[in-house]
Amino acid sequence: MPINAEYRGPAELPEVIPVFPLPGALLLPRGQMPLNIFEPRYLAMVDDALRDGHRLIGMIQPDDSHSPDAERPVLFHVGCVGRITQLAESGDGRYILELTGVARFRVVEEPRVLTPYRQCRVDFFPFVDDFTARKGEEDVDRAALLSALTAFLKANNLKADWDGIEKAPNEALVNALAMMSPYGVAEKQAMLEAPDLKTRAEILVAVTEMDLAKKRTSGDPPLQ
Repeated sequence: MPINAEYRGPAELPEVIPVFPLPGALLLPRGQMPLNIFEPRYLAMVDDALRDGHRLIGMIQPDDSHSPDAERPVLFHVGCVGRITQLAESGDGRYILELTGVARFRVVEEPRVLTPYRQCRVDFFPFVDDFTARKGEEDVDRAALLSALTAFLKANNLKADWDGIEKAPNEALVNALAMMSPYGVAEKQAMLEAPDLKTRAEILVAVTEMDLAKKRTSGDPPLQ
């Protein structure tokens, strides 16, 4: 995980962070998320994150099912903050960056701000275990996870780097598969809010099995 800063607990993170509402975007601790930033408000957000030295951006999903205002959607209560660990300028006004997940947070309130992007006062203490790498990974049913992955790949005519998968520790494997999974907002939010790595893996396996069963019974074509 390429990251210069060491975060040992909630007290080392700011109480107010910029947030980037993005449906279907799941960032998890120590996971890497690429982002293509082009909207002026989010370009300003990146500039400010770099300027203040924290280099932190909170990824959070909008809750469209409870959002009467499409321009300013209601946010889910849990997101994940990431640190900008790579950044490049595209030459046409965009930023190409990568966030490395640090810890999940719970939104306390959304204060009124003058910035064009939204900010939230957050609490990291409910997710204090996120600061301990690989915590609880010995409880993950790796065989069940790999079985579901194999079935998913076969059903969708996809290939994977099995050498890399077999070498990956459970935390990296579970979180990478969850982040790359093609499922919807509700499923991604459930995996984000899972109390531990074991439960996250179980949710991922269950969602995958349900998706495969639905395709078998409905005759839907494989995921493209």
